[in-house]
Amino acid sequence: MAKKVDLLELARGFSLLSDATRLGILKLLTTGPKNVTAVCKGLGLKQPTISHHLGLLRMGRLVIGTRKGKSVVYVTDVDSMKELAVGISQLTPRA
Repeated sequence: MAKKVDLLELARGFSLLSDATRLGILKLLTTGPKNVTAVCKGLGLKQPTISHHLGLLRMGRLVIGTRKGKSVVYVTDVDSMKELAVGISQLTPRA
């Protein structure tokens, strides 16, 4: 039986991935680090919307933001993404 904590973490990950904007941000970040302006241009959305979703992804540990001068550059948190993938793989039946 899966631990309750593990299931809660997995549910939180699913919740974060259930939004098209957040999925778009994650997909865009697979091409390399981006600041908010680059994410806005890449997705054609306004800065407040992107900042809101990046904040959620940061709190969920799916992205990491690093300050570079006056802006913040975002990348996917590879370790957290791997943990989520492992959790998802554990939901599939074993042969």
